[in-house]
Amino acid sequence: MLSVASTSSLTARALQFQPEVDRVRSPGLDKPSGASAAGGDFGAVFEKMVNDVETRQADASEVTRSVLLGDNPNLHQSVIAMQEASLSFSLMVEVRNKVVESYQELMRMPV
Repeated sequence: MLSVASTSSLTARALQFQPEVDRVRSPGLDKPSGASAAGGDFGAVFEKMVNDVETRQADASEVTRSVLLGDNPNLHQSVIAMQEASLSFSLMVEVRNKVVESYQELMRMPV
């Protein structure tokens, strides 16, 4: 079971993407309408997501390394960090799959 501190940390990390999600949902409010304005925000969200996944994986590797070397006696921190990295990677893959599926569906539409 996760502690309150780690749960609030996960919630805070999940909420960090909220402004980007809001801009993608309503791109016309922040910038002039057009494909390039919406595409820039969408690309920025993906870039931030990939960078976050990479950071989490690097953090998990570092914590695991410190546990294996005996510098950090808290094995549970390593397991939690690995699960966070795994979950964020899975989320990124699922978002990518949905985007590809949406693109394929658009390409099947008659013009």
